[in-house]
Formats: sequence, structure tokens, C-alpha cells
Amino acid sequence: MLKVRVIPTLLWKDFGLVKGVGFDSWRRVGPVLPAVKVYNTRDVDELVLVDIMASQESNEPDCGSVLDFAEECFVPLTVGGGITNIVQIQRLLRSGADKICINSAAYADPGLIESAAKRFGSQCVMVSIDVRRMADGRYLCFSHSGTREQACTVEDWARRMQDQGAGEILVTSIERDGTMQGYDLELIEKVVNVVNVPVIASGGAGNYEHMRQAIQSAGASAVAAASIFHFTEQTPAGAKKALAAAGVPVRQNYCPPAGH
Repeated sequence: MLKVRVIPTLLWKDFGLVKGVGFDSWRRVGPVLPAVKVYNTRDVDELVLVDIMASQESNEPDCGSVLDFAEECFVPLTVGGGITNIVQIQRLLRSGADKICINSAAYADPGLIESAAKRFGSQCVMVSIDVRRMADGRYLCFSHSGTREQACTVEDWARRMQDQGAGEILVTSIERDGTMQGYDLELIEKVVNVVNVPVIASGGAGNYEHMRQAIQSAGASAVAAASIFHFTEQTPAGAKKALAAAGVPVRQNYCPPAGH
């Protein structure tokens, strides 16, 4: 089994970080740069930074800000929000992003994923899938920060994105987002069962046990979380220690470059 990653998610809106519940009721939690600097010292494996308003407002990715953040980030950085073409991806990678995360644009142009994977490599391409469980039990995909329903199930879309070249898939339960009541294990397992690329569980982590369940019960390759790190005393280092104690292989402590 590959070593499991613990990945804080930073949701970026306007000029700072926010966190909501169910993709709504956004609460400001501080500026981006200090959070990046703190996570440099918190034993994280990666950071995912998403501009949650870019797609809704048809804004271009803010490469200038990404450059500033990347200069202070000493762990792999994935950037998403507002990406619609190859030129933007190239600019983000040149600005210091290690990977890009695409959600809404893939529904309008699935070929964007294929083009990005061929141009930059699948390892640079993360596809994010936001999902709601419907009354009939199906898990349907939503775009534009959970505001637009798409006519496809998460299983079908995850398979298609893998076939297009996605190197990994970040799957988020909209209903569980921000609740800290635990990941939707059934949702995660459905995606894990239909793809061969790593699946990152997101939406609902409230304690280390939830993370263990997502990995050992549902098969996730990594766990992403936000509220647990913003609003509790639990930390990425604590998560990795608890996971290791439960028999989950985790990555060794990350040490920032000397002098930082």
C-alpha cells in the first residue's frame, strides 16, 4: 500500500480563507499566506488551495497571488479555481503550483483534462468532484461550488475523468462538508471501486478516526480536511501519528529547507 497523505484544504474567497458548511454560510478564517507558513511547520504532505468564487464569477486564476503563496510554501501545492484552458494551467505551474485542480471546466470541456495530462503529465492533474446524495440514493455531480447539478453520477464521471488522464480524484460530499460528522464512506468506496488512480476523501472529517475509516474501510489513498484543522486542536501531525498507530502507512515528517 502506498503511504497515505494528509492534505489540508484551503478555500480562498476574495482576499482570504473561508470555511462553510455544505458549501454555504462561509466564515472567514484568516489570510492565506500566514496559513501557508503555519502548515509548513505542521507535518502536512500537500496543500490544496482553491479559489471557490473564480468559476462562479468567471474569473481568471490569480497567478500573481499564487506566485506569492508558492514562494512561501515548502510542501507540494495544488491550485484550483477558474481554470478553463491550457494557457492558464501553464501559467499556474510557472507560478509555483505543483499540480492543478479542475472541477467545473471539465463538464464543459472534458478534453481539457486529456490535453492537460498529455501536455504536463497526469501527475499534475487532479480532478475535483463535488457530490450530493439524491433521494433515490444516487450520487450526482455538481459544479460551480455545488450550485449547478450535472446529469451524471459520480461513478460515471470518475471513470470518465480517469480515462481522460486525471492522475488523482478529489471527491467531496457536499452534505458532509464542514459538519465534522465523518466522511461519506459509501461515496468514497463507490469512487474507489471504479477507478485505479488515487482517490482523496474530502468533506466531513471531524477526528482522526474518521480519517482512518476513509482509508481502511472505504479505500481512500489520501484524506483532505479543513474544519478539523481550523476549528479544533487536532493537527496534521496528530492525524499522521494516530493513523500510524492504527497500522496505516504514512509519510515521514517533512522538514522545510534549511534557513526557513
